[in-house]
Amino acid sequence: MAKTSDGLITFFTDDHHECDEGWAAVEAAVTAGDKAKANTLWPEFSQRLEHHLKMEEEVLFPAFEAATGMRGGPTYVMRAEHTQMRGVVAEMDRRVKSGDLDGLLDQGDTLLMLIQQHNAKEEGMLYPMAAQVLGAQWGDLAAKLAALP
Repeated sequence: MAKTSDGLITFFTDDHHECDEGWAAVEAAVTAGDKAKANTLWPEFSQRLEHHLKMEEEVLFPAFEAATGMRGGPTYVMRAEHTQMRGVVAEMDRRVKSGDLDGLLDQGDTLLMLIQQHNAKEEGMLYPMAAQVLGAQWGDLAAKLAALP
């Protein structure tokens, strides 16, 4: 049982780290003055982050809510924070499209703060709770996650 529940925690935590690395690459390109690279890396990062949010909202959260009956608890808070993050990402996208890469970095600081606080809640509370109630279903959930476009 521990191995299956650890799979859920590891999967989503590793995905957080991959998203973080994507932003770090964008930030490094902007800081180095490599606009072409930044413009290439930005959509990769924003799509990667959106995919992460989608995996949680379409697979993890519904499974957790079904298993626990909690709909106004941690998943409600996480969805609200996803909405906040999407708003910042939309502003960042506008900055990239207008060529304002300094503005992108400014907004990136805001996004990073939101993500760090959000991830701490998920990794410290939600994922362990989800692993406890969904550990036996991890194989099925992993297949659903892999099937998401």
